[in-house]
Parts: sequence; C-alpha cells; structure tokens
Amino acid sequence: MEILIRPIITEKFTELGEKMNRYGFIVHKNANKLQIKKAVEDLYRVKVEAVNTIRYTGKNKSRNTKSGIIAGRTASVKKAIITVAGEEKIDFYSNI
Repeated sequence: MEILIRPIITEKFTELGEKMNRYGFIVHKNANKLQIKKAVEDLYRVKVEAVNTIRYTGKNKSRNTKSGIIAGRTASVKKAIITVAGEEKIDFYSNI
C-alpha cells in the first residue's frame, strides 16, 4: 500500500509551508497517522512533529447535455497536514 499519493500544492498550503512549516498530502484512505509520519520522514528525511488528517467524502455531480443529463460522483479523499519540526523544510520542486 502506497501511503503518500501526492503532495497538495496550492496557494494556501504553500503559505502554510512558508509561515508555519505545515505541508499537505493526499494519502491512502486506510493509512493511519503513524504510517503517514513514517512515510514522510523516510521520503523527505525530516522530523515530523504532528500529523492531522481530514476525510472528504465525494460529491454528486450532474450536468445537462444535448443527449440528456449525465450524473456522476467525485472521488473521496483523505488529506494529511504534516507539521515539520524546527527550521526543516520540504522542497517539492527539487526533483524537477
């Protein structure tokens, strides 16, 4: 099971990273806080101070087209907000 799916790179999380050393990740739905902490520490080689998780349920979506109404659902996700200790930073752009 891959714990970390992808980092969240938005204006809000970029500002949190600069000011408060907090970074966001989309994680596997069944991952717990200890698994997330270990995965971040192994991948980015930083000391994790705290892990907060949020579960978002999918929403129903529909749109009108010429051929009728198309209905669907967005995916459910789990987000983790990681607080990094001290002056350590995570650089998402170093591998590009």
